Amino acid sequence: MSYIKPLFDLNFLEYASYVIKDRAIPHISDGLKPVQRRILHTLYEMDDGKFHKVANVVGQCMRYHPHGDASIGDALVTLANKDLFIEKQGNFGNIYTGDPASAVRYIECRLSQLAKDTLYNPQITEFIDSYDGRNREPVTLPAKIPVLLALGAEGIAVGMATKILPHNLIEVLEAEIACLQDDQLLLFPDFPTGGFADVSEYNDGNGKILVRAKLDTSDPKRIVIREIPFGSTTESIITSIENATKKGKLKIAGISDYTAENVEIEVRLARGIHTDETVDALYAFTECESSISVNLMVIRDGKPVQVNVSDVVGENAMQLVEILKAELRLEEKQLKDKLHARTLEQIFIENRIYKRIEEKTTAESVIQAVFDGLEPFKDEIKREVTTEDVETLLKIQIRKISLYDINKAKKEMQEIRNRLKEIRESLANITDYAIGYLNGIIEKYRDQYPRKTELVSLKKVDAREAAQRNLKLRYDRDTGYLGYEVNGNLILDVSPYDRILVIRKSGAYSIIDAPDKLFVDKGMLYCGFVDKDLVFNVVYRDDKSKFPYLKRCKIEQFILNKGYSIVPDNCTVLKLTTDSESIVTLEYKPKPRLKVLEETFIIKDFLVKGVKAGGVRLANKEAKSVKLSGG
Repeated sequence: MSYIKPLFDLNFLEYASYVIKDRAIPHISDGLKPVQRRILHTLYEMDDGKFHKVANVVGQCMRYHPHGDASIGDALVTLANKDLFIEKQGNFGNIYTGDPASAVRYIECRLSQLAKDTLYNPQITEFIDSYDGRNREPVTLPAKIPVLLALGAEGIAVGMATKILPHNLIEVLEAEIACLQDDQLLLFPDFPTGGFADVSEYNDGNGKILVRAKLDTSDPKRIVIREIPFGSTTESIITSIENATKKGKLKIAGISDYTAENVEIEVRLARGIHTDETVDALYAFTECESSISVNLMVIRDGKPVQVNVSDVVGENAMQLVEILKAELRLEEKQLKDKLHARTLEQIFIENRIYKRIEEKTTAESVIQAVFDGLEPFKDEIKREVTTEDVETLLKIQIRKISLYDINKAKKEMQEIRNRLKEIRESLANITDYAIGYLNGIIEKYRDQYPRKTELVSLKKVDAREAAQRNLKLRYDRDTGYLGYEVNGNLILDVSPYDRILVIRKSGAYSIIDAPDKLFVDKGMLYCGFVDKDLVFNVVYRDDKSKFPYLKRCKIEQFILNKGYSIVPDNCTVLKLTTDSESIVTLEYKPKPRLKVLEETFIIKDFLVKGVKAGGVRLANKEAKSVKLSGG
């Protein structure tokens, strides 16, 4: 047994690490989970400008992804419906209704221009072996924009989870520009389904937000839902409305879904019910309003860490600068190589060095003749000439010696020098260059990505306040049952959220939610809404001495559904009233030498005490009967 625990510990740790790093949590650098990264890498490899069958993309992606085709297809559809990096053709489902996509053999996709502009450069990408060692896949893509915030993400790993909300692409880029300018621009979520959002508790990506549907209430007899909150679908909203109606929280005559390209759910109200009476109930009891908690967990340096939105923007801004530096230096090297080659060609042709090889009889002598011919021009060449350079010169086409090609080569060399000068200036002012790059992306894509969610200040609707008191609370004295599904005397009009105080004939009381059917007692003294200012006046008798007492109290503190007693133990309630103007008339049991057989007491002359306090003794006589009369 000694080897089993370490074995389990090791295997579980490896499993947990794999799920966290390679499946559920996105990387902060490119904002992608591994399956998303592999899908985009596959699309880059397949890209020819045309649409590809998704089934074909899934098959190609399986070279990199070891978890089967179903997970790839689902992830591709989800990523495509973000409308950022994948263009789609065919039925990819409906984010409003929740309808699924068609089978992968019927739908097509390709990379978007945005993905080509911002995500891919294999020459500066780090690659590792795929799971079977037959292919190479990127560790992360060289993302020039904060993909993590633009896409959002949700994932559950072992012992941790992430919930990152999507943001507006243009606002994210503007926040990145502000960061490069040593400024800060607050970012808030933007959802593809639109609606309203209160971001007052967003806490830079680690708090919560309140989201609401956008309702058209221009008609007093119907409500039309035009936009839905993030995380809901038209189907789930309709189901929640129907459930609320069945429970009596709403009164509607019917509901119809006309959603196509835009959301349109028509809620027709019942007779006598108007729009202004129903809006709060829709927000309180249905999915028209919901609260979303967020948790920005990412992979950074191979470990899961919790960051905030500002951290992501700052890190991506620095990453952009480094990527642009790498691209400029790569281009600079390629241009210098090209300029070196063109310089050698120019010297080789204009100085007719090629004539030196006419009489040479061996390959070595030919190469040496070219080396010797270039020797006088080494200051102009500025780089050591290699055998490969000479081999390239010897392969020059004969037409290159024409004046046309000579002038064309000079023009090309001047363009290269001009571009090299621009690159040097860009590297010297890399931050300004990065800002210019982002401004170019914003200018190109601004019209494609307008903000869809309206930011407003919302007050969460209290379900208790929004509930309509349309249930009849009745009490059946014969059976002792109380509830809105009981036949008996009407006590109150209630909602399911009302709290009811019930005092039984024994003096026991409790505070309960309005019941559908509950046995309370065949002799109930009081039933009403909880009112902490209401004074209860109780006349009771001590069972041992038989003396009468009067107690006045308020019920201000309680635990729901817990039993209490309004009178001390071993006492019997004689009368209870909430009318403090009443007069108590006591009739005493006749005894020898007892002259006074009846007395009256004014209730308001006695002090109001705590509910746990004992009452004031009214007489040292045994009470025969008690009567209450108006003051």
